Amino acid sequence: MKPTRPRAPTGKPVRPQSAKPRRQPAAPPANPRLIALNKPFDVLTQFTDDQGRATLKDFIDLPGIYPAGRLDRDSEGLLLLTNDGRLQARITDPKHKLAKTYWVQVEGTPTAEQLAQLRAGPLLNDGPCRPAEVEQLQEPTLWPRHPPVRFRASIPTHWLSITIREGRNRQVRRMTAAVGLPTLRLVRVSIGDWTLAELQPGEWREVEI
Repeated sequence: MKPTRPRAPTGKPVRPQSAKPRRQPAAPPANPRLIALNKPFDVLTQFTDDQGRATLKDFIDLPGIYPAGRLDRDSEGLLLLTNDGRLQARITDPKHKLAKTYWVQVEGTPTAEQLAQLRAGPLLNDGPCRPAEVEQLQEPTLWPRHPPVRFRASIPTHWLSITIREGRNRQVRRMTAAVGLPTLRLVRVSIGDWTLAELQPGEWREVEI
């Protein structure tokens, strides 16, 4: 007996839907590149801007490379750029838990309780943070910031090293603010095994993948 095709409520035969072809991941470039840039303060993490603000193109002009992650306009330090989409995803995807270390100048004198809150992961408005590695630093030797940080003479400042493994928007600034230590200056010094090393603001170098 010939099998009958199932029918829709209208009585018309139901046509089997063809499976959508899976999107194939883009092939890696023939010559993958990874660039480390020391992004200066007040520079956007993009190559174009319709408001005349400083962008990455003012410091690096290589075809086909894109930022692997972001660094806020008011933050400084290590930014990685690549022409390899898979590498870009590996650097930026939170599931890989790639460690990012920041040197953070905060307003006030950190207490043991505040440091413990940072290490445990403070609660932000979008949920609790994962535990972080936090250590107090002697003031590091860094390039001058332009414009300089505004200080209040009556309030001391201190430096912290903060390592996180997630990438929420303005996360480190929000973490320190949540425990009562507003961030005055923030410099990213490493992403995974890649470091800022001796790069000065606006300088870049090619690094091993």
